[in-house]
Amino acid sequence: MVYKIGMILEGQITGIQPYGAFVSLKDQQQGLIHISEIFHGYIKDINEVLSVGDKVTVKVIDIDEYTKKISLSLRAMQENQILPGRKKKIYFTNRKKKIGFETLEKAMPKWIEESIEYLQM
Repeated sequence: MVYKIGMILEGQITGIQPYGAFVSLKDQQQGLIHISEIFHGYIKDINEVLSVGDKVTVKVIDIDEYTKKISLSLRAMQENQILPGRKKKIYFTNRKKKIGFETLEKAMPKWIEESIEYLQM
């Protein structure tokens, strides 16, 4: 099978290391899910989320053209989720408004208003 970036694949976790999880794919191929690609947010211990033998659906995010190593992502298959017991980070953006620098005195009332709107969602 020829693997390409963006492909969605089924696999099984065959090993876990502090830096990531190894996934067995079809045709005796193996890929790696780096710890940063397992879940949205910080994960201290991969074993909190994955175990050897787990079936996973992953996305190919990179293929090294020389070594043919396949980089996989579980995170790309999930909506932005937070592990149970962890707080969701709040990001304030200026998407609807013209982006530019303002003094804190001018910007603060808008930020307060945006945060109140966010909390009421």
